[in-house]
Amino acid sequence: MNLPVKYRPKLFDEVLGQEHVTRTLKNALKKKEISTAYLFTGPRGVGKTTVARLFSKGLNCEKGITPEPCNVCQSCREIDSSRSLDVIEVDGASNRGIDQIRSLQEKVRFAPQRGRYRVIIIDEVHMLTQEAFNALLKTLEEPPPNVVFIMATTEPRKVPETIVSRTQRFDFRPVSEELIAQRIRKVAELEGISVEEEAVQK
Repeated sequence: MNLPVKYRPKLFDEVLGQEHVTRTLKNALKKKEISTAYLFTGPRGVGKTTVARLFSKGLNCEKGITPEPCNVCQSCREIDSSRSLDVIEVDGASNRGIDQIRSLQEKVRFAPQRGRYRVIIIDEVHMLTQEAFNALLKTLEEPPPNVVFIMATTEPRKVPETIVSRTQRFDFRPVSEELIAQRIRKVAELEGISVEEEAVQK
């Protein structure tokens, strides 16, 4: 297993530098106040997809809707390994047309297979065509029960306001160099790898 996968955060509290986001999402799970659509914005590599997966686990963990998924039940493990039938990840850059969105619309019409919610994670959502956005908007206007959309983007200005206005928006911040250096040191220590401080600071 490569190190980024091995040390990917398994809990909200392990996410670096996004406490303003994780605190709100944990509170929503605790209160069971779940929205139909979320928009995660921010530069690459700050945890948008990771947090989307954590939220999916919180919704579908077998111990109940929770801000602290157990990470051992079948639902949590399937989400971690990208094998869950209820959590569908779509790359907006390579699946940007109306046909792909219509295919998603078909999938969300059916009840979740194992969990409570069917979660659709659309990465780089700003890459969708205008036709695809129009189809997505129709679904957001009349959402099926027990479906949650999480859209992630590095360019929120390219997402139509009609879509943005129907989401809860969370702006992810760049992670500080010091936090990144701390994580590198910790992983190196756990792996028994010797790293020079100069390399860590780079």
